[in-house]
Amino acid sequence: MDYRNRYVNGKGRYIDDIVFDNMLYMSVYRSQYGRAKISNVTGGLNANDFNAYYKSSSGEMASLGAKDNKNVYLEHVFATDYVNYQGQPIAAVFGKTRYESEDLLNEVKVDYTPLKAISSIDEALNGEPVHTGTENNILASHELGKDFNENDIDYDIALEDEFFNERIVPNPMETRGCIAYYKDNMLYFYVSTQSVQSVKTGLIESLKLKGDSVVVIQADTGGAFGVKGSFYPEYVMAAYASMKYKKPVKWIETRTEHLMAAYPGRGAKAKIKIYAKNNGKITGVKGEVYVDAGAYDAGTGSFASRFIAFQLTGPYNIENAYVKAISLVTNKAPMGPYRGAGRPEAAFFMERMIDLLADKLKMDIADVRLINASEKPFKSPLGLEIKEATRPFLENALKEVNYREVSKKEKAGIAFFVLIPASRPGESARVIINHGKIKVYLGGNVHGQGHEIFVKNILENELKIRRDFITLENGDTTMIEKGVGSWGSRSAIAGGSALLYVAREIKNEVIKKYGEYSPEKLLSGNFDKYKFIEIDYSVNSINFNMITSSMDKNGEITVDKWYSYYDLGNVLSEMNVRAQIIGGAIEGIGQVFSESLRYSEGQLMTQSIADAGILPANHIPEYHIKWIENPSEAPNGAKGLGEAPTIGTPVALVRSIELNTAIRIRKTPIEFNNSILLE
Repeated sequence: MDYRNRYVNGKGRYIDDIVFDNMLYMSVYRSQYGRAKISNVTGGLNANDFNAYYKSSSGEMASLGAKDNKNVYLEHVFATDYVNYQGQPIAAVFGKTRYESEDLLNEVKVDYTPLKAISSIDEALNGEPVHTGTENNILASHELGKDFNENDIDYDIALEDEFFNERIVPNPMETRGCIAYYKDNMLYFYVSTQSVQSVKTGLIESLKLKGDSVVVIQADTGGAFGVKGSFYPEYVMAAYASMKYKKPVKWIETRTEHLMAAYPGRGAKAKIKIYAKNNGKITGVKGEVYVDAGAYDAGTGSFASRFIAFQLTGPYNIENAYVKAISLVTNKAPMGPYRGAGRPEAAFFMERMIDLLADKLKMDIADVRLINASEKPFKSPLGLEIKEATRPFLENALKEVNYREVSKKEKAGIAFFVLIPASRPGESARVIINHGKIKVYLGGNVHGQGHEIFVKNILENELKIRRDFITLENGDTTMIEKGVGSWGSRSAIAGGSALLYVAREIKNEVIKKYGEYSPEKLLSGNFDKYKFIEIDYSVNSINFNMITSSMDKNGEITVDKWYSYYDLGNVLSEMNVRAQIIGGAIEGIGQVFSESLRYSEGQLMTQSIADAGILPANHIPEYHIKWIENPSEAPNGAKGLGEAPTIGTPVALVRSIELNTAIRIRKTPIEFNNSILLE
């Protein structure tokens, strides 16, 4: 069955569609406090039971990629001694039905002593440490670039400002979920995920299992946007319970749990100062970047601040740059990746300063960007490598979207930015041909992006095979020896390149076996080829957005037109491109108008998906989508795309809204309280 018909007709097999005999349903008892001391827990499985089972006092989850998991900042599977965010798991209960398990939550009793919670970046900087035994709330601190004395650089004007992007939880249509089934000394783990290999690694490390005793299988996955790329306590709970009770255990997250405990992204603040000449040329940038990492280093918290700072100068050739990057512990769910994962934040901070400079100098926002773009490749003082001249690209982009004419008639905002895909360290692919059918496995799992399309395009073009012979299978650790995952705009670059390698090797095997190649000879034989390709170079790309909006007499803003001019390398599927752009743009619009997680004294104020600010369909603008194909050095020439619309949309849109309202915008979602009028 064609994958589109499969999903449209409701034939997909998601986690909640999978049922085993004698299955138990898990519900999780979660902290009602943002911060509290626990003196006693009774009922359900909890930390005491878990630690006794493993004869260990740690109960820590694996920190994927960490060398040492004996760390105060690593989350325990079940809370011990303290809870540090509302929604943190304390115990788990198990029933024969989901309703029974929910009822059993009433049997769990916890004695709390509430403590003052840290709810913001500013509170984290100035308040007492969240974790006992630590001196402050700094999870990670970095300095990028070289500090400079402003008296030593040439400038006429200095400007500074402060910005903030609220936290956003991804809210895919399908929430998180898993089924653990331990039988015959093997753990079979079915999960809605972006990476079966990462989940396997986490289970092995957390439960002290042997690698060959764990099999992770991806169910159909109904959206992710980063949130299903992390490893979670609930996975370990379900696996542990299945091992203990000798029965399959299913856990399906409720939407309320998703808002409380799934790892959100954004949550970044910056203080930026730029030095510039009167012609608009920026000669120096200083900044401080802070991220709200949440209570534990579980997702991207310790890495995020540095990654944002690294990108701060974007596509602009600025000679002097120095940024402090600090990740801070708060009493919130741990930070994780959300579509863009640091890239939209960096672009927002720098592009907002470019707009401010243009206003102060009474220059066109495009002209300020042009004067700071480069005629040749360069490397920023912060370490960002730009392999292409950025000024010619920007000149072409402005012409392609007809900026000069549009901006005379409409309120047009623009964004000029770099997309850094997570292409390293590479990716794997496997192709099995048997009985005239072709099955494909990728190390990066599909979760709604339409990988099926580019997979079929690659094999159709390379092997001259009809598309209906080809199926893309879900992730399965028994089928792929090594894999990374699907995130960070990497799938077409890394996964597509690995697949191309495999296709070419199979083609050569057919020639070697039969003396020549033909699709008929390919399908008449049996072939099985696996390849992991390494990518140890950057595949960065330059991109541009323009957005126009209007405001009615009641002050309501409408997003009118959305324009793109992206460098996509070698496009593998135009259908994928358009779908990714439209979806990403809507997410960027949502960030500007409404999407956020809000806390007060450690209590989550966002209580429903409506409170989370997901936009209705009537906010979709008129799209004008353009791109160029300047192939990368990746084997298939592809470049990143998935995150580009979420990087460029917020920046361009807030500028357009500024022009409508004459009020300077510093944060998302937009708020006009305590704002100042544009000069």
